[in-house]
Parts: sequence; structure tokens; C-alpha cells
Amino acid sequence: MNFTKKNVVICGGTTGIGFATAKKFISAGANVWITGRNEKNLKAAAERIDNPNLKTIVADASALGGIVSLEKAIAESGISIDVLLLNAAIITLKPIAQTTEEEFDQQFNTNVKGHYFTLQKLLPYLADGSSVIFTSSGSASLATLNTSVYSGSKAAINKIAQVAANELAGRKIRVNIVSPGPVATELVLSAASEQLLDHFASSTALQRLAEPDEIARAILFLASDHASFITGTELVVDGGFINYAKK
Repeated sequence: MNFTKKNVVICGGTTGIGFATAKKFISAGANVWITGRNEKNLKAAAERIDNPNLKTIVADASALGGIVSLEKAIAESGISIDVLLLNAAIITLKPIAQTTEEEFDQQFNTNVKGHYFTLQKLLPYLADGSSVIFTSSGSASLATLNTSVYSGSKAAINKIAQVAANELAGRKIRVNIVSPGPVATELVLSAASEQLLDHFASSTALQRLAEPDEIARAILFLASDHASFITGTELVVDGGFINYAKK
């Protein structure tokens, strides 16, 4: 897939799926902007990719101030965005009985509010015919123990994305969802115990966790002309997790 001279903004691009996707877009010729919460992580990501077509923006997706900073940086760059990946997310795995208000707010602020208002603020900078992709999760369709807040946040962005697809259709902007199953990202590996990781792997038909690159390839497909008639759709990339987990 060729993205030469296309402008790609990835919200949450310093690690995991966002980082892997940034690398794929860079390799395909795109100009890529990635966001992160702090300069240190962004600098480390930029050093690993080591390409002049990558630019970094410090922006905390969980706060409106951070989103406004992103909007300002895009406005000052003078670009039109061809691909917007709303990917920033956090996860805390706890039962309902033990989840705090702070943990609830942190996840919904990043995983839902952040995506919603990032899309809203960047709408004027999206090119007509551009592609918006939300990173969701197979958890939105399941009722896995200890994931009530995280699963709820992902189910919420699925519906937001579907509504956005209808609202933006007049500008030929396609809005889609990628829903991975368990992926071996830094976020998952740090949040889950070894026992839980083994459980996730054994709950997929393919009996393993996905690699971030595998999800990145699906994102590039949805962003490409190969998906020109696909909008409002959830692409499940889960190794059979959802169906196998129900057995």
C-alpha cells in the first residue's frame, strides 16, 4: 500500500499498536505525526523509528488542554489530515467491587472523552475523503471478568464511531473501527499477570497473542484505497478470540 505524501496523525503512538502503525505508515511513504503524554516517550519513539517524516507532539488525550495543544500544532503545520488514528488508551483490570472512581475516570477520559474531542477538534483539518480509524477492542463484545470499565469504554467508542461515519459521510470521510483481541503490547504486558496472559492466549482459536504489527497491517488496509467503500464497520482482528472465547 502506498501512502506517499499522505499526512497521518496517530493519537497514542509511542508504544504498542500506535507505534507499530506509525512505522508501517512511514515505510509506506507517509508523513506521520504521533502524540504522547510526555516528551521522553516521544523522543524514544522517534529515535527508534529514526525517519525525518516522523514528527512528535506532546498531547495528553485525557484532558481537553492536551487536545487543544494537538489542534494548535496541526493548525500551525498547515496540513490537511488524510488519516486520523484514535488509538490512545489505558486499562486497569479490577472487579467492579474494587474499582475506584479515579480508575473509572482515568479510563473513560482517555479511552472515550479523548477520542471524542480529538475528533471534534480536528474535524476542520480532515481532508475530504480522509479516513478516521478508532482502535477499539474485542472486549467491547465480551463480558470478561475484571474488565467492566475498559470494556464499557470500548463499547462506547464503537457507537461514537458508527455515528461519526454517518455524520461525516457528506464529506466522503470514512470512519471505521479496528477491534483487536489480546495483543502483546507494553500496555497489556504490564497490566496483566502471567496467568492472565496465558488465559488470553488460550482463549484465541490461534492459541497466541497478536503482535502489534499484525494490527497495524489491518489499520493500513482500512486507511487505504483498498477499503474505499468501507465505512461504519468494525474490523475484528482477534485470532478468533470473540467466537472461541464463547465456546
